[in-house]
Amino acid sequence: MSNAEPAPHEIACGGTGSVAAKPVADLIPARDVPLGRYTTVQRFLPHRDRRMAGAWCFLDRYGPQSVIALPGMRVPPHPHTGLQTVSWLLAGEILHRDSLGNTQPIVPGQLNLMTSGHGIAHSEESPREHPPTLHGLQLWIALPEEARHGPARFEHHGDLPVVTADRVRATVVVGELDGARSPAVVHSPLVGADVALDAGADTRLPLRPDFEYAVVMVAGRAGVAGDELGVESLLYLGTGRTELRLTAEAPARLFLLGGEPFAEKLVMWWNFVGRSHEDVAAARDDWAAGRRFGVVRGYDGDPLPAPPLPATRLKARGRAGD
Repeated sequence: MSNAEPAPHEIACGGTGSVAAKPVADLIPARDVPLGRYTTVQRFLPHRDRRMAGAWCFLDRYGPQSVIALPGMRVPPHPHTGLQTVSWLLAGEILHRDSLGNTQPIVPGQLNLMTSGHGIAHSEESPREHPPTLHGLQLWIALPEEARHGPARFEHHGDLPVVTADRVRATVVVGELDGARSPAVVHSPLVGADVALDAGADTRLPLRPDFEYAVVMVAGRAGVAGDELGVESLLYLGTGRTELRLTAEAPARLFLLGGEPFAEKLVMWWNFVGRSHEDVAAARDDWAAGRRFGVVRGYDGDPLPAPPLPATRLKARGRAGD
């Protein structure tokens, strides 16, 4: 999915200077961002107060939205560099096309993982005949230096490992949780898991104390490390935790994301993750000139034009709001 803001800002993130070196409970409110004519997303990362959690550098939630009389999602072809996109549906259906020639439908419980490497383009849209509701998450994972210049790649996984406990079911989308490992190829130690809680759930998920973690609700409300969390905020949990207590009085669903703090300094702008202003400026110029990213075939519409770069250059800052 694209960052479709007409005037995106360059964002500095990465580095370990602002990683919480102990357990914390910081609420990060979402902001609404229009995505085309028919969809508005709730953006949790990046945020001025918290730009990353591990290598996770972008998190949008869209829906739940009725698309009975609407075309649903329509995201034109657009480019990416320096990241992996994680598409995770909760309801509906999306058709992915990319410049490698892949055409892949995705439905709930399946994972589309696209690795941009040096450059890739893709589109996402609801098929003409689609389910009545659209609801999902779009996340980006920053690639470390040794992986960001490599070839682009696309993976689809329809069978993911599941960790179960009393009244809890956790699908391991990427990375590893409680000994269960996703087949998706990632390039830094991390985890992303969809956790469904039945009414009356009271459980403890095992965590790694060297990881930093965050939780976002996708349905209902739940107790997370003693705090009640609803769908309006992300809860950043810091590092140093060996377990996470989750409770729910009614059915609820959340997404757990975390990983080893990302040590490299990054610059994010529009749909690019680089290491400098020059990195993202070169990527923008290449997209505008039809270089590097290839062509997405089959989408009925024009590619997304790149917005103008901001007039001011990036000031070096940490991964939080300092």
